[in-house]
Amino acid sequence: MNKRTFKDWFIATRPWSFPASAMPIIVTIAFLFARGAAIHWGLAIWSLIGMVLFHITGNLWSDYFDYKKKVDDTDTFGATSITSGQFQANEIRNFAIGMLVVSVLSGVGILLCTGLPILWIGLAGAVCMLLYPLLKYNALGDLDILITFAFLPTIGTSYAVTGVIDWNVLYIALPVGLITDGILHANNTRDILTDKRAGIVTMAMSMGKKSAAWLYAFEVIFPYIWVLACVVMGIFAWPTVFVLLTIPMALKCAKIMLTGYQDINAIAMLDMRAAQLQMVFSLVLSVALVASKFIA
Repeated sequence: MNKRTFKDWFIATRPWSFPASAMPIIVTIAFLFARGAAIHWGLAIWSLIGMVLFHITGNLWSDYFDYKKKVDDTDTFGATSITSGQFQANEIRNFAIGMLVVSVLSGVGILLCTGLPILWIGLAGAVCMLLYPLLKYNALGDLDILITFAFLPTIGTSYAVTGVIDWNVLYIALPVGLITDGILHANNTRDILTDKRAGIVTMAMSMGKKSAAWLYAFEVIFPYIWVLACVVMGIFAWPTVFVLLTIPMALKCAKIMLTGYQDINAIAMLDMRAAQLQMVFSLVLSVALVASKFIA
């Protein structure tokens, strides 16, 4: 058996994807701050850490089932922690179970500090995470990700840090969540042939490459239209228009997909590009929201 370091175990969690879970929490807190909410900052940090722990669990859980289902193999672009021989499948499975325990304990701690709504939101997230492989294999993975990494964490965070659910957080959940969905959709569009070989059906596969490419373009471009519409309607303060500074990244992602969807190598790294876009978009939006508290 290969000798593994802490770094090896950390890389197995796919840390490049962590913005997908961290950014919804950060943007939610910025949005609530801009609205003048009284924020419990200790619980805000706890919620952020807890969401990332939950994300790690989901990554490991998905990697294990993708390997068992032959979705990830030696000739695919998927996670390589198992297919490379560095880790045994049961090690990743046990790692996932261990992280699930840690995530649950973290959630219970937040529950004890807040109230019952956190229990139902947390249970919904856990169910979505555990069922994700099954849903992904039946063209419902994109919907699962939108719920798990956009709607649930924003709603849950609003309750955890303020004591009440502010449904207005859904205005920021959608644009951030769509780009997050773009991470998965780029992955699935690239992997249509190997996923078909594995006997699964993703949304990208059911749509076909061309339609899937246009959906990806929509997922990375529409968030900007949404933000502008929210500014016009007075939901967001005017400083949030500075998120447009990141639109060149989105246009680049869309162009790569629309011109290269027939070439696996051309779109091989678009999932990571979408993750970078989501992080930068969310950070700029967060800073703009906080700034609007002082200058709008």
